[in-house]
Amino acid sequence: MSNKEFPSPPLSAASNGTTPVVHIKQTTSVLPDFLQSINLKYVKLGYHYLVTHFLSLCLVPIISVTFVQASQMNYQDLQNLYLHLKLNLASIIIFSALFVFGTTVYIMTRPRSIYLVDYSCYHPPEHLKVKFSKFMGHSRLSGDFNESSLEFQRKILERSGLGEETYLPEALHDVPPRPSMATAREEAEQVMFGALDNLFNNTNVKPKDIGILVVNCSLFNPTPSLSAMIVNKYKLRGNIKSFNLGGMGCSAGVIAIDLAKDMLQVHRNTYAVVVSMENITQNRYFGNNKAMLIPNCLFRVGGAAIMLSNKSGDKSRAKYKVVHVVRTHKGADDTAFKCVYQEQDDNGKTGVSLSKDLMAIAGNALKTNITTLGPLVLPISEQLLFFMSLVARKLFHAKIKPYIPDFKMAFEHFCIHAGGRAVIDELEKNLQLSPLHVEASRMTLHRFGNTSSSSIWYELAYIEAKGRIRRGHRIWQIAFGSGFKCNSAVWQALTNVKPSPNSPWEDCIHRYPVQLDY
Repeated sequence: MSNKEFPSPPLSAASNGTTPVVHIKQTTSVLPDFLQSINLKYVKLGYHYLVTHFLSLCLVPIISVTFVQASQMNYQDLQNLYLHLKLNLASIIIFSALFVFGTTVYIMTRPRSIYLVDYSCYHPPEHLKVKFSKFMGHSRLSGDFNESSLEFQRKILERSGLGEETYLPEALHDVPPRPSMATAREEAEQVMFGALDNLFNNTNVKPKDIGILVVNCSLFNPTPSLSAMIVNKYKLRGNIKSFNLGGMGCSAGVIAIDLAKDMLQVHRNTYAVVVSMENITQNRYFGNNKAMLIPNCLFRVGGAAIMLSNKSGDKSRAKYKVVHVVRTHKGADDTAFKCVYQEQDDNGKTGVSLSKDLMAIAGNALKTNITTLGPLVLPISEQLLFFMSLVARKLFHAKIKPYIPDFKMAFEHFCIHAGGRAVIDELEKNLQLSPLHVEASRMTLHRFGNTSSSSIWYELAYIEAKGRIRRGHRIWQIAFGSGFKCNSAVWQALTNVKPSPNSPWEDCIHRYPVQLDY
């Protein structure tokens, strides 16, 4: 992602935390100079409120006049109105029939509300924690890496934003490592079943009540599938609609939510479960191609299980409702398609290669995604400012920077995929977010590492554990993945959300946020 794609706004008093001051030259001063205490952000908020509620404000005088006129009607006026309606009974019947018909059609065809009842993130056991020293020691003992590769991995670890308490699967703690189909299945079962057991316990929903199951895992796709493993473990019903998404990268969690949402629009009165995870055991790279070594340093064990419902009765206990899902796919471009690519190196060792153009491609995908998302979520005031800036630059060739919409007016919370420190840094800068807005992403990366498609759920759990989510708050989950894809999910809180039992942050939230030394 580059500054060219997302120009940063010029530094101002508002951006460095000070209050703008308006100086007025006065010869006499009887009253305090209130202009000196005005913060320009409130002027912007007032403008936003005026434009957004313009139509409503226009209706106020009309409704007021109507109410005043109605209050002045006497008995004779009411009798005349009754006689008028009585003489036009046919018109009333036709109007009533059309009203009832239209209301019925609207109720039957409108999209159903989809609720997020609860979700659960897998918390690996203590013995799977891997410190930097252990990671580097095992890498050296494996004998697969030369000195240059070992030094490269050490530098990546130090600059990655990961902490000393992330987790690797059991098979990679052994020397030599034991990557095999059997150990990969063991990791998958631990992650999936660990998250699902906690989800079913917290929601009191029986596995037999699940009508839709969507599982996403990019790099591990055994036969029978991961979704079939879940069906077998929990003895799910025979007519369940199950899906297994593979090879779709770190943004596949949002894709899985979108698929489950669409299925819930079709199948009435049921639950959908989404399981998002990645498998590390068989996908560690044991070679010396530096472009393939980066995932070794970033990816860690993790997974999440999410329960969605279209039952109206679940609204009272649900945490959130789905507002929007926006998906962007740049796979038609060859460079974007190959920027995250699984392949073999010159020695026949398989790994995932990350292109040097990755950040620029991610920035382009993000720009396309928010261009689609913006009109759905931004207040009208922000859309007008953006449009006027665009017209001024394109039609009148004005030498002004492109206006960057203020997404903080659309969302209270941001869950940016914890893919790496650079991704979070760039989005913080180019979306003009505060350190608090990206705190959940940075702390998730530090505590759990890059858990792929499930990272956005660890981030949401962090915000909940901090007690920051209130009724009506909007949450933006945004993820990037191979292909190349950028996907967004927008949620709205239905209550003041509290963390669920056995939250992944339950044992450590009191220690966060931590100071990051970079």
